[in-house]
Amino acid sequence: MTHPMTPLEKAALLSGATTFETRALAHAGIRSLFLSDGPHGIRKQVGASDHLGIAESAPATCFPTAASVANSWDLDLARRIGEALGAEADAQGVDVVLGPGLNIKRSPLCGRNFEYFSEDPHLSGRLAAAYVRGIQSRGVAACPKHFAANSQELRRMTSDSVVDERTLREIYLTGFEIVVREAAPWAVMSSYNKVNGTYAHENPFLLQQVLRDEWGFDGAVVSDWGGGNDPVAAVRAGGTLEMPSPGLDSARRIVAAMADGELAEADVDARVAEMVRLAERVGSRSGTPADADAHHRLAREAAAASAVLLKNDDAVLPLAPGTRVAVVGDFARTPRYQGAGSSLVNPTRLPSALDALAGTDLTEVGFAQGFVRGGAPDPALVDQAVRLAHEAEVVLLYLGLDEVSESEGQDRSHLRLPDAQVRLLEALAGTGTPVVVVLSAGSVVEMPWLGHCRALVHGYLGGQAGAEGVLDVVTGAVTPAGRLAETYPVRLESTPAHRYHPSDADTAEYREGLFVGYRYYTSAGVPVRFPFGFGLSYTTFDYADLEVREDGVTFTVTNTGAVAGAEVPQLYVGRAGSDGVHRPVRELRGFAKVHLAPGESSRVSIPFDDTTFRHFSTASGRWEVEGGTWQVMVAASAEDVRLQADHVVTGTGPAVAGEPGLPHYRAADVTDVPDEEFAVLLGRDLPPAQAPGRSLRLNDPLGAMRRARSPLARAAHAVLARLIARSSAKGKPDLNLLFLYGMPFRAIAKMTNGRVSLQMAEAVLTIVNGRFLRGTGALVSAAVRSARAERRARAELAAPTRSEP
Repeated sequence: MTHPMTPLEKAALLSGATTFETRALAHAGIRSLFLSDGPHGIRKQVGASDHLGIAESAPATCFPTAASVANSWDLDLARRIGEALGAEADAQGVDVVLGPGLNIKRSPLCGRNFEYFSEDPHLSGRLAAAYVRGIQSRGVAACPKHFAANSQELRRMTSDSVVDERTLREIYLTGFEIVVREAAPWAVMSSYNKVNGTYAHENPFLLQQVLRDEWGFDGAVVSDWGGGNDPVAAVRAGGTLEMPSPGLDSARRIVAAMADGELAEADVDARVAEMVRLAERVGSRSGTPADADAHHRLAREAAAASAVLLKNDDAVLPLAPGTRVAVVGDFARTPRYQGAGSSLVNPTRLPSALDALAGTDLTEVGFAQGFVRGGAPDPALVDQAVRLAHEAEVVLLYLGLDEVSESEGQDRSHLRLPDAQVRLLEALAGTGTPVVVVLSAGSVVEMPWLGHCRALVHGYLGGQAGAEGVLDVVTGAVTPAGRLAETYPVRLESTPAHRYHPSDADTAEYREGLFVGYRYYTSAGVPVRFPFGFGLSYTTFDYADLEVREDGVTFTVTNTGAVAGAEVPQLYVGRAGSDGVHRPVRELRGFAKVHLAPGESSRVSIPFDDTTFRHFSTASGRWEVEGGTWQVMVAASAEDVRLQADHVVTGTGPAVAGEPGLPHYRAADVTDVPDEEFAVLLGRDLPPAQAPGRSLRLNDPLGAMRRARSPLARAAHAVLARLIARSSAKGKPDLNLLFLYGMPFRAIAKMTNGRVSLQMAEAVLTIVNGRFLRGTGALVSAAVRSARAERRARAELAAPTRSEP
């Protein structure tokens, strides 16, 4: 029988013991749990640990990133990857895998898009649910993230996402709803940002009303690392675990709030019960070694299934055995296979394209570097590549974004490929030798250069076996079946949020509303480079015989080509007519992955569910269905509708005759919405724009020291900015520096394992604001008080527990 817990013991359970471990209470039967990053591979660090992926980690299989696997549209593949992640976590003693990530790709500029699945919540949620089922089948907790409306890296720890409730629920929460309802994750990670004025980890609307009361979530809510703000507010709102360790500072504040009557003991007990339940669910780790060879084969299968064939003029692909190929591009020698940041995996092996070519029937005539990664155009390297191209039948040109372009902690400033790579492509195209581009990038790029290549295979960030998987597609060992999980715009200025994202103000206004990704382009009639859901194959498919029933649709897909392949039929719905609430012309509501031999047909069914025709009504405060005629579309992409039928739906509430005050939204003209209209959409006045002042606040980022009153603080900012610029110039982002630049002053107390208290952080801020003597005195006094309080609390926890009266 376990002993009752003291208030301090209860409070201590609600924050970490170290960077990645929770606290143990042996007498209460609660062991320490180990949490590890793992969206596409387990990153359990050895020795010194940090949350940014800088310290060395144990070898693990690096699977393709979520942005890559999303292109497979394959739920079985996602589940099997999840099972492998769970098995490797179990082998390494990891109890909670911090992933998958399923934030919506509001803009292609988000520096962390490589970690996320899609611009569409249905596709994101279904794939994430498959990962969660796979991970938890091994007795390891999955922790989908980041909940919610977390769409930019700039000011990510302080920004306030200002978004209307309908958009929030339909676009940014629906994926999480699908995960919770379908897969029942044992944990969820809250995001850094505020949502409509309240930090996500202490947001009762998100954590209690929606997550627990409406969706039935009964797991633990874990803060993002350093994302805790007010521990008392977090416990009250439904935030279970603050990570990493803030020492016992947060625990002491929780105990004091309980003693003062500010915090109900029932709220603390609810959070403690969630931690106990998490420990019970994960049980103990078996330590059974994972099968590294089998997992590498799965990673290769996933890379091939996720590669998207975007262009194939004159059927230059697949390359026949014996084809003489010139291999060009630095990425062929040094793969770009994952993003930078907390998801950084130490792969068990990493064959390059040059290594993988040895296992094919292609004849390599040579390799030319072609360009300096992240550098200026080099005529000598271009000339060498051109000479090599003349010796070959085909050029395999490996292009992509470098490590600086995509990283946790910073957003992209443009969508272009480096100029050196584009110039190389143009020169190679001038040789007359067909150029096949193999692209490595975790997110969207502009492609004004597309006419200079004969074929384009986008491998995204394919993980440790990405080079092998892409060559399986290039040689025809695998027929390409990847379909884009995000839209490729013609240019950045074509994107719906380009005027709003990223915001460098206190608020990030989601003025585009529902019109994210293909929902905008199809509704506004804006041309795109490649539509959502698009991908070519080495075979062709025919769609026929659509039947629409009350419970879903059925249709026939036939492989009309000469080779086996897989098609991804997509179900979209849109309401006929212009009455009712504003909405996109079509929205994804289902999909299937169909594998067919040449000439084979399959009858495919995609069901309707309670989300198919719904919208969230802010008038009634609930989900509603508008009755009337709906268009049901079966498509090969968001812009390639193959079959369509009308379907009459019974509504749940009164019809909406119109929406006065929302003309831009009704016309999908959302790239420059006036203040007054956005306020109508929000249903309230816009939050005031915070004018930058000289006095900084506890939740201002350290990067704001550029305008600080203290010359020492401004000098510190200058040094920090210089170091960041220097690391970028070297082509390798310094994640510690990026994190520090965006970190709020309060996080100094959240990331130091009790060495700095919140009162000490406030004293540092006093110094930054130009009151050096007062701040220094306060810092010394707070340091002494904090050290004493920390020692007392640690001693109390270490003492034999006495039963409560």
